[in-house]
Amino acid sequence: MDSYWNKRILGIDPGYAIVGFGLIQAGFGRYQHLRHGAITTPADLKAHERLVMIYEDMCALLDAMKPDEVSMEKLFFNTNTTTAMGVSQARGVILLSIAQRKIPIYEYSPSQIKQAIVGYGKAEKLQMMDMTRRLLNLPAMPKPDDAADGLAAALCHATMRTSQLYRE
Repeated sequence: MDSYWNKRILGIDPGYAIVGFGLIQAGFGRYQHLRHGAITTPADLKAHERLVMIYEDMCALLDAMKPDEVSMEKLFFNTNTTTAMGVSQARGVILLSIAQRKIPIYEYSPSQIKQAIVGYGKAEKLQMMDMTRRLLNLPAMPKPDDAADGLAAALCHATMRTSQLYRE
């Protein structure tokens, strides 16, 4: 396994209205919060305008943060196909912006992220946010919720990458 200390991991919670993100520095079970936030798109914009906004903001974010790796939550939906279509289109422009910079991308299901952070694949939202706050030694819960999800995706990847069970 390669040396992993000081890897900058950007976690992304993809969305159409809100894209949550969290940047951490990680290595061998130690995590440092660097930044978190969200890219938001106004609901009154046309779909293609929102996608352009997400793409341009993600490009600027990647160029500013310079992550070594990106961890993204896989798309999961039950019944709302309209929401799923918008989110999948947003994921596409996000993946494009990352791939253009040749940054390695790792994807995890919501249950994998919950398992890595809380130890239970069906953990509640509040449990996830609290454990994310604790692991990063933050004074308060990360806001918005989407940013907390981005941080959790980054922590999940850091946990997976430093595990003895990890295989490239």
